Amino acid sequence: MVRAKICGITNVDDALEAVRLGADALGFVFYSGSPRHVTPDEVLAITKKLPPLVTLVGVFVNEPPNVVHGIAERCGIDVVQLHGDETPEHCNMMNLRVIKAFRVRDWSSLDPVNSYNVSAVLLDSYTAQEFGGSGKRFNWDIAREAAKTRPVILSGGLTPENVAEAAARVQPYGVDVSTGVEVQGNKRRKDFGKMKAFMNNLRSAHVSLTREGGLS
Repeated sequence: MVRAKICGITNVDDALEAVRLGADALGFVFYSGSPRHVTPDEVLAITKKLPPLVTLVGVFVNEPPNVVHGIAERCGIDVVQLHGDETPEHCNMMNLRVIKAFRVRDWSSLDPVNSYNVSAVLLDSYTAQEFGGSGKRFNWDIAREAAKTRPVILSGGLTPENVAEAAARVQPYGVDVSTGVEVQGNKRRKDFGKMKAFMNNLRSAHVSLTREGGLS
């Protein structure tokens, strides 16, 4: 089953609905330059109200390991997602599982991936202005190639309308969505209808691929 992470969670209502709809993981952005930025206090207030068995992911950009560890411990974060220019050595200093994000511009963007000893890599679209969350799509053939050798989480431009195609084409370990399920014009709130359609379409893709022998 392709896992689903709903990222950019900023409030308890969105978090609870995402869990109810079957999201495997929730992402909380601790990068102050993001419009979806949340503080440790805000995240703690959310996580206290969540049911068990949901993976909590903290998204950081170029933060020192001690800062990441302090926030993660306080908020009950299970996995850290490093979305900046972190080196392999930086990632190795983390005391939690690491998802390392790479912004994909072309095939050469995969060159550094194998230098990282991390739990999974997240492939997002390259934009010069942002570290992520642009809502733009990149060449999925690049992600498909990476997914042949290690766990890949596909991000960038995913929507309820294209997630089934993405799952079938890339066959990733997981998908990550933020912009594609937001209320139009509001990057801090999720659209429940879009989240439901996203999760339903992802499940439909899994059923189709299982019948065809593409997923287990």
